[in-house]
Amino acid sequence: MLYWLADLSRGGDVFNLFRYITFRAGGAFFTALLFGFFFGRPLIDFLRRKQKKGQPIRDDGPATHFAKAGTPTMGGLLILSALVFSTILWARLDNVYVWIVLLVTLAFGMIGFADDYAKVTKQNTKGVSSRVRMIAGLVVAALAAFTAATAHPEGLSWTLALPVFKNTLFYLGILYVPFAMLVIVGAANAVNLTDGLDGLAVMPVMIAAGTFGVIAYFVGNAVFSTYLGLHFVPGTGEIAIFCAALIGGGLGFLWYNAPPAAVFMGDTGSLALGGALGAIAVVTKHEIVLAIVGGLFVVEALSVIIQVAYFKRTGRRVFLMAPIHHHFEKKGWSEPQIVIRFWIISLILALIGLATLKLR
Repeated sequence: MLYWLADLSRGGDVFNLFRYITFRAGGAFFTALLFGFFFGRPLIDFLRRKQKKGQPIRDDGPATHFAKAGTPTMGGLLILSALVFSTILWARLDNVYVWIVLLVTLAFGMIGFADDYAKVTKQNTKGVSSRVRMIAGLVVAALAAFTAATAHPEGLSWTLALPVFKNTLFYLGILYVPFAMLVIVGAANAVNLTDGLDGLAVMPVMIAAGTFGVIAYFVGNAVFSTYLGLHFVPGTGEIAIFCAALIGGGLGFLWYNAPPAAVFMGDTGSLALGGALGAIAVVTKHEIVLAIVGGLFVVEALSVIIQVAYFKRTGRRVFLMAPIHHHFEKKGWSEPQIVIRFWIISLILALIGLATLKLR
């Protein structure tokens, strides 16, 4: 919205700053951060009054989690509010990619909110059935994938780009839609599975968002994309503003989610943020790179898939408990040990993902 102040510029004045994505990304970051600081405590107090007993704790979970009983959930509302407000304030609202990512984020946030609401009101850990959540997510992802494919420039539409191989494109045609759906829904559910310890999911999400903010800026810039041998997607630079707002909102939330958490993100936040990462990967044509940058989320999801498949086949378990962060809890690792070590892994994977921009 503030971008239109650039129309008042005659060159060389303060209004000219609003033309620059980097300036507006900085503004979005600080706006979202301050939003989180100012509204975090009132929101937590509101959630505590409304939920009373807070998020229900799994009976079969680690014993240390029972001490968290009564902690309110749906804290993802804080991130989403800061993210949406900052993005609308600082991004160009005539950019289709901004709206694709923003609407996917909100839609998955609504799915997560419905799930959290069911859990809190019924005081059980089941919530909305996984089938309903999956169908709703697939519908949202299908609409986003189709819109992104039609919005991409000629030559990139309906194609899959590979990292490292700069001139390689695989034309998928209509099959691109189910592929992109898998990326978006997979990312949403992978982040959701990762969100099991205080601060565990939000920091890797911010690291991934920062990485894709850089990617989006380069992909949307004709000079940088040519120099790095990237596929130029005009307009995706505005996604950097969304990513900056996500980081700011995430930090504002982490202030209250740091151990011991005053509020949980809940499915409201985890599904929304995962869906956002998936949508960003799709619009920037870096779907494969998301599997690298978000490798931690991939491992968390695979640990559940392996555990379930192996148990159904043999009646035995591969891990002491899945997702894998609970396995390490059962092995005696403290929560801060797991969280910080997983943060480090996320940072390493993000650097590897960024390296693919230069390795061409």
